[in-house]
Amino acid sequence: MNKCIIIGSGLGGLSCGVILARNGYQVTVLEQGTQPGGCLQCFKRGGAKFETGMHFIGSADEGQTLHYLLHYLGLETMPLTRLDTSGYDVISLSGGQFKLANGHEAFVETLAKDFPHEKDNLHNYFSLIEQIAGASSLHSLRHAENNPLLNTEYQIRSIDDIIGTLINDPLLCKVLVGNLPLYAAERGKTPFSTHAFITDFYNQSAFRIAGGSDIITKLLIENIEKQGGRVLTRKKVTKILCDNTKATGVVTADENCYEADLVISAVHPNRLLEMLTDNTLIRPAYRKRILSVPNTVGGFAVYMKFKSQTVPYLNHNFYGYMGDTPWDCEHYTASEWPKGYLYMHMCPPKQPGEDKNNVPKYAECGELLSYMQFEEITPWLGTHIGRRGKDYELFKQEKAERLIAAAEKQFPGLRNSIENYWTSTPLTYFDYTGTERGGMYGVAKDITMGAACHVQYKTKIPNLLLTGQNINSHGMLGVLVGSIVTCSELLTAETIYRQIKR
Repeated sequence: MNKCIIIGSGLGGLSCGVILARNGYQVTVLEQGTQPGGCLQCFKRGGAKFETGMHFIGSADEGQTLHYLLHYLGLETMPLTRLDTSGYDVISLSGGQFKLANGHEAFVETLAKDFPHEKDNLHNYFSLIEQIAGASSLHSLRHAENNPLLNTEYQIRSIDDIIGTLINDPLLCKVLVGNLPLYAAERGKTPFSTHAFITDFYNQSAFRIAGGSDIITKLLIENIEKQGGRVLTRKKVTKILCDNTKATGVVTADENCYEADLVISAVHPNRLLEMLTDNTLIRPAYRKRILSVPNTVGGFAVYMKFKSQTVPYLNHNFYGYMGDTPWDCEHYTASEWPKGYLYMHMCPPKQPGEDKNNVPKYAECGELLSYMQFEEITPWLGTHIGRRGKDYELFKQEKAERLIAAAEKQFPGLRNSIENYWTSTPLTYFDYTGTERGGMYGVAKDITMGAACHVQYKTKIPNLLLTGQNINSHGMLGVLVGSIVTCSELLTAETIYRQIKR
C-alpha cells in the first residue's frame, strides 16, 4: 500500500485524503495547528460560535455540481440552510439596494426592475456566464475537456473589460461585481472566467452551513479514518526529505520522520518552499517564480455576539459601499478606510427534523469583513497570538469601531445590539493558515502576468504534488476541483468522475 503524506488539513488536504484513502492509499494528514480544518475552522467566544473562512456555499441542490461532490466525499449529511432565493446577495451602492436572485430568469427579472433598458443585455451577460461554467469539464463534472471557450479571451481579459462590452449602464456594471469581496477581484487584473465560475456557482443555489463550517472538517476526517487513514494535529512539517529523484518523507518540528511514497502539499506554495530549502531538485528559477506570484489582499473581521432576540436574522449577504463603486476598495488611505464591507450572520445548528428551507427568526452572532493591507500590521510581525501588546489591541479596537459605525448607517441600532465583539487581522490569518501576507484567498489571478501567476499542481519532484485554493481557485467548489485535478494525476480523471457519478 502506497504511503501518502498530506501537509495541511484544510479542505484541499482533507478532500484529497478522502479520495486517495478510498482508492487504496495509506493516508496521513499532518496539521501544524491544534485544530484541523484551515479556513473551515470555527471558534467560540462568549458562548457564540463563529466561522473564519467558509461562510456559505452554492450549487448544492440535487443534480447540481456540488451536490455530487458532497455525496462523493461523504458530506451529504451536512446541515444546510437556504439563503433567500429572491436575493441571496444584496448590493448597497450609490444610494440603492440591488438583489442578486437565484436562477437565470429571476436574476435578470430582478435587476431589470431597476435597469429595464438593460434586460436584453442582462440575458446576454448571464448566458455567457452559463456557457463559460458549462464549458469547464471540472465544473460540470464531464471528464473530457472539449470546449475551447475557456481557452479564449475570457481567461485573458478582465472582468471589468468584458462586462463593459456587454452592459451599457455604468451603475449596472458595478452592481454585477458588487459581491467581488468573495474573490478579492481587482480592476484590470482578475479574469472574467473567475467571475463567471463564482457567479454561476452561487446563482444555482446558495446555502449557509447550519452550525458552522467545522462540520465539514469533522465529516472528512471521519471518512479518512474509516478507510484506515489518520489526521494528526500539532505536527508542523519543517522539511521534505528527498533522494536524487523523488521525495521520500517529511520531518516535523518535534523531530519525527514520516516515510512517504507520495507527498501532497495543501499549504501556500511559499510555505512549501520553506520545507525544500537547499533542495537541488527544485530549480532556482521555479523558486523565484513562485515567490514573485501575487497574493490576494487580507481582511479585517469583527465577530459580533448580539443581545438575545434583538437582531432579526439576515438571510442574505450584504455588501455595503461608502463610495460609488465596489472596485479599488483594497486601495485606501487611513482616513478612507473602510471603503466597503461584507456583513453576514452565522446560522445556528439545525433542530432535529428541520429542513434546509427553515431559517431562524433572530441572529445570535454576525460578522463584518473589510479589506486590510498587510502593511498596516507589520509593526507586530513576529509576535504571537494573544501576546501582541496593548498597541495592537488599541489598533484593532479603533478599526472595529469604524467598521461598526459604517454598517450602522445601513443597519440603525446595530451598535446597541452588540453584547460583545472580537476581531482578527491579516496577521491572525497568517498565523492560523500560513497564507502569504495573510491573504484572504491565497494566490491572486492576474491577467497582466499571464501564465507566470499560475501555480501548477505538479512540481519537478515527480511524487510531490500541490493542492488547495492556490492551485485552481478558492472557495468550496474551486478547492474541490483542485483536489480532483491533483488526484487525477494518480488515479486518472476517468476513474474519479466515474466514482463521483456512481
